[in-house]
Formats: sequence, structure tokens, C-alpha cells
Amino acid sequence: MKISELTGEYIAEYLRGEYEAEQNTFEAIQKAAIEYIKSYTGLTEAEIDEHEDLTIAALVLCSDMYDNRQMTVQNDKENPTVAQILSLHSANLL
Repeated sequence: MKISELTGEYIAEYLRGEYEAEQNTFEAIQKAAIEYIKSYTGLTEAEIDEHEDLTIAALVLCSDMYDNRQMTVQNDKENPTVAQILSLHSANLL
């Protein structure tokens, strides 16, 4: 599945959430995850669509954003799976 095929409904199903009750939340999370991936990797939307493994990273990011909606952070560690997937496709390494 490509990132462009992700929908708020699919993300809600993946997270076992109620899409109708939290539609705006799921759509905001979806957009934020995609923007995070684009910023992290330096790839365009068309380029991230070429790598289906980035869809898993997007879903994990969505899950993390959904589960951690409070302002305080208790775990400041980056998800190692997401970091590894995103690093594989980073075009903006210095």
C-alpha cells in the first residue's frame, strides 16, 4: 500500500478507533505523519509513494500520535523501527 492510499478511515481501523467520532483527529494525524516523513527524509510526496515500507512508518507514527495526545511526554525515545525505515530513504543527510 502506498502512503497516498492511506485514509483517515483506514488509520482509524488500524488504530481500532471510531472514525465517525474522531474524524478530524484521524485526518490531522494522517497529515502530520506524512509531513513528518517528508521533512525527515527530504523526499517529495511522489517520492515517498515509491517506497511502500514508508507506509508502515506512517502507520506507526499515526499510532504514536494517537496514543500520546497529552502535552507531557514520558518517553522521549524515537521509535527504532520508524527511525530505521526513514533513515533508509533519507535524501537530506548532511
